[in-house]
Amino acid sequence: METAPGDPCRVTAGPGGITPLYVAHDRASLHGSWDMADLAEHTAGLSPREVARLLIYRPRYSTETVFRGIHRVTERTTAIYGGHLHLHHPEPVLHSGPRELAPDADVLGTFVEAMDDALDLRPIDRVETVLHLTGGFDSGTVGTRLAERYPGRFPTAALLIAGPGRAHQIRRRSEIIRALPFAEPDHLIDALEYAPLSPECARVTGEKISPYEEPLHRPFAKLTEVLVDHGARAVVTGLGGDEMVALSQTEYPHRSMGEISDALPWIGDRARAALEFADDGIAPPAAVNSMTLLSLETTAPVLMRAGIWPVHPFADPGMVQLGEWLPMHWRELKQLQRRRLASLGLSPDVTESRERESFAEVVQHTLTTIARPLFAKMLHDGSPLFDEKLVDPDGLGMAVRRLSEKPYREDGDAQLLEVLDLHFAAQSFL
Repeated sequence: METAPGDPCRVTAGPGGITPLYVAHDRASLHGSWDMADLAEHTAGLSPREVARLLIYRPRYSTETVFRGIHRVTERTTAIYGGHLHLHHPEPVLHSGPRELAPDADVLGTFVEAMDDALDLRPIDRVETVLHLTGGFDSGTVGTRLAERYPGRFPTAALLIAGPGRAHQIRRRSEIIRALPFAEPDHLIDALEYAPLSPECARVTGEKISPYEEPLHRPFAKLTEVLVDHGARAVVTGLGGDEMVALSQTEYPHRSMGEISDALPWIGDRARAALEFADDGIAPPAAVNSMTLLSLETTAPVLMRAGIWPVHPFADPGMVQLGEWLPMHWRELKQLQRRRLASLGLSPDVTESRERESFAEVVQHTLTTIARPLFAKMLHDGSPLFDEKLVDPDGLGMAVRRLSEKPYREDGDAQLLEVLDLHFAAQSFL
């Protein structure tokens, strides 16, 4: 922050993007916070374009938020305020592609050095730190490295998923924890037991929870409570690992995320019209992938309200650059993480797993049980999303009936969770 008599106030966000920074203003002051609820009094309605992006799962990293009057200060952007607000974007960060490896290249050694460099930016060895060890390749890679460097120092934590992948998650985590010197205890929370949108969920009870916060808010909030009770001050995650080794469209042609279709009949006329401009006004390229930056912002508020700082080594620019330089055969199917875990002596059950482990079944349970009365109340009482013609009540009613009468479809039904998250946010903020 820079202030001087007679000059506009300047607030510049750093390049890390670990937490969100939102600003709003009135005639005399600029207000800012990482918690959007602090700025609720400045909301001036809904942004059709941003609501539409979220409804079809096509998020874009930009200064625009769901609420007009509240702005995101994207990484390296400067908010300049002297009675009027101007958001000044930085120059785009240039990126490079894969390089040819030298014959004697020690890829895994370089990977470990890059991890250590990223981990050493924070004094996690001097505060109570917990490793978010989901059992996946990314958190497993980071967690095992920290257990190597600091034997017996760091306990672990995770949310247990549901469905076919649950037993596999438990088995993989158990092997990792047995193989490396982690500390006790291992904090586990069953995501089904504390399901999203259950009566105790902060969204359902009317708290001002940003629509950008964790969609599975209730289980993550419960896990955070447990960590606070044990004195945690930092949590290390594997977020950003997917994007670090992602394949380009040239290497692996694939459909873009967030395509509108007949499977989403609740998209209102105003939202459909706004989607023509969904890719306008986005932030310039950053050192870190925009999807990673959005993921970090999703995770931060729940932890920070509890006094816990999130640490994401895979989102370090040095790690990102290493990923860009690696040939495709090191990135495909996360070979980098798989080979690192294999070098620690972990079995193929951990290193060669192709079993999907996700929260899809938790979302399915929420939508097919807990969400039914919530949708019924929304359709009966109304919603700001209906008033703004961003969600079509007839289309939503049809989708909710289909959810009750026909087999669940992950592609088409899962997006209904976002409708409720946006509805609760609009109700509490407006």
